[in-house]
Amino acid sequence: MVLLELVEEQCPRLQRIWADAGYAGRLVDWARTTRGWTLEIVKRTDHRPGFLVLPRRWVLERAFAWLGRYRRLSKDYEYRTETSEALIYAAMTQLMVRRLARK
Repeated sequence: MVLLELVEEQCPRLQRIWADAGYAGRLVDWARTTRGWTLEIVKRTDHRPGFLVLPRRWVLERAFAWLGRYRRLSKDYEYRTETSEALIYAAMTQLMVRRLARK
């Protein structure tokens, strides 16, 4: 909940959040009552074998795949979280610059 309070300051237009099934429960009610946000839980079904595309979850998995292509981010090498955060910013900045340069 502390993270979402910080997000509210950075993103005042935020209205909808997608979350993993691990965040179901009190967080859904808290987001609705205190902030007015819609927190949607994307649940994985264990009934179907094989790969199944879940709504909105692929966006996060795709971003993790992009970050995994950078050697320092492929494993948890860093001791400090600030270093990992800085490397994530650098990797995403490089991705954005490459895409902008193509156009």
